[in-house]
Amino acid sequence: MGGIDYAQARSLSAMFFEQARRHGDKPLLWEKRGEAYEPLSWREIDRQVRALSRGLRALGVEAGDRVLLVSENRPEFFVATFAIIAARAVVVPAYTTNTVRDHAHVLNDSGAKAAIVTSKALAERLLPAAEAAESCALVVGLEPLPATEAGALELQPWHAVLARGEALDDDVETVAAGAERGETCCFIYTSGTGGAPKGVMLSHGNILCNCLGAYDLLYEFGLGDEVFLCFLPLSHSYEFTAGMMFPVTIGAQIYYAEGVEHLSRNMTEAQPTIMTAVPRLYETMQARILRGVAKQSGFKRWLFASAERLGRKRYHDAGSLSARERLLDLVCEKLVRSKVRQRFGGRLKGMISGGGPLNPDVGLFFVALGLRLLQGYGQTEAAPVVSCNRPYSYKMHTVGPPLKGVEVRIAEDGEILVRGELVMKGYWNQPEATEAVLREGWLYTGDIGRLDEDGYLMITDRKKDIVVLSGGDNVSPARIEGFLSLQPEISQAMVVGDKRPHLVGLLVPDADWLRDWATAQGKPADLAALSGDAELRKALSEAVDRVNRELNALERVRRFAIAPEAFTIENQMMTPSMKVRRHVVRQSYGELLDRLYG
Repeated sequence: MGGIDYAQARSLSAMFFEQARRHGDKPLLWEKRGEAYEPLSWREIDRQVRALSRGLRALGVEAGDRVLLVSENRPEFFVATFAIIAARAVVVPAYTTNTVRDHAHVLNDSGAKAAIVTSKALAERLLPAAEAAESCALVVGLEPLPATEAGALELQPWHAVLARGEALDDDVETVAAGAERGETCCFIYTSGTGGAPKGVMLSHGNILCNCLGAYDLLYEFGLGDEVFLCFLPLSHSYEFTAGMMFPVTIGAQIYYAEGVEHLSRNMTEAQPTIMTAVPRLYETMQARILRGVAKQSGFKRWLFASAERLGRKRYHDAGSLSARERLLDLVCEKLVRSKVRQRFGGRLKGMISGGGPLNPDVGLFFVALGLRLLQGYGQTEAAPVVSCNRPYSYKMHTVGPPLKGVEVRIAEDGEILVRGELVMKGYWNQPEATEAVLREGWLYTGDIGRLDEDGYLMITDRKKDIVVLSGGDNVSPARIEGFLSLQPEISQAMVVGDKRPHLVGLLVPDADWLRDWATAQGKPADLAALSGDAELRKALSEAVDRVNRELNALERVRRFAIAPEAFTIENQMMTPSMKVRRHVVRQSYGELLDRLYG
């Protein structure tokens, strides 16, 4: 392991070049080629970064220019990012799920001069937007690009740009050395849960501050030869910082997952030591584990339940286990928990949850099974992590204390305010929106919460998402939705009720549960066809009733509808970081929800 001096580092590019010299031929990036992962060394990636950076400058990219990057999680994303910022340009990563319209918005809003795209499929949605954008003049493609209709764009092959850069004098570090910590290095566009995405301007210092906080946090694990498995979209600030920039600062290796559907296999292959993910993925993993256990023999189910029960009891009070329970706990450790850890690669020191609220019961589930899961909190405007539970001092119902170098205070109305070098420079070309959230050095997060007696932060809700019932009572929809989605019958839920007398909900049944239920009923497992089925509604009512029994009268869901399709990234009802776009769901199902009020 080789770290950097976070306080002295001037820029992310300078940090990368320093680490590349230090680690040389050691592996940095691992990509799946055929049936096996193959490595790329620090030296090789350093060579590509330098060549691409010089090639881009030779094609007219200058300091301050914005360059759109449309790429899957792969080595080229890494190379392009560091090549762009080494040229002192601004990298603008875009989601691979973006439509032509989405790309048009980001291109026009950012004023991107150039774009880089890594596949033909992604280029099909990028090129029409790039051709229509006034500022964009150059597109670099890893794969051959089709000619555009007007021919106004300069299309360059990736390898030709690298070759051009290889032929030039190596002045990359000289150019990169001109960057200061406060210089903007990237625009991260918010995923748009509440409207059009805004370009968050992040500096080298913003991200380095976050990396320092992560290092201070994870140092307690005993950092060594660390391995990260990268599977969340790198265009999201969470993975951009935690899954790419931070591993570089500690000299870690990065494996690129083939996709969420192959995550279990890739974990076994990569054997990661640290894992970062959003709550939805942990919920999915929990559901898969429990479905697998349900198919086991009675003794194995009992043993698993014992491991979970004793693990939860140990979390609350390790001294409360009796002598008999301690003996059984040792058996569970060998026969249950060790096997669960093997499913995650066998070397995990810890898992971090961020990007949304984690239900404490999900966290306790993994902790009870011997996998330390630490919940954190942040947002893109804070580069992005604000706080996180510590490895040996965590409270599952909180998002932990602020990271090193971060101040948090609670405003009179309960809003969480954040201050420190991690706070963004502002929203690109949106001074009014910037002034609304940046005041006297404090970032007004829009989240509601409080600090406990130990300085651990607890999140109540998004300020704008709080439901105010017609009687004036405030209700947190996220809390109720979390309970609903933990039921085995329910995959997704959205609760509404603003200015109404009570709450109603929109439910999406769990796909595996629905298939089993439909088979037992002799019906096709077609959600669209079953969304109005009375028997299905009755089955889901039992799940809703279980949740309602644990809620107070104001929080109970009085009526619900079944969505005819799941909330997905493809239908725009979820962001790429797996958050429900509430405004899009309301646009699609507003009439259906309104009918629930009679």
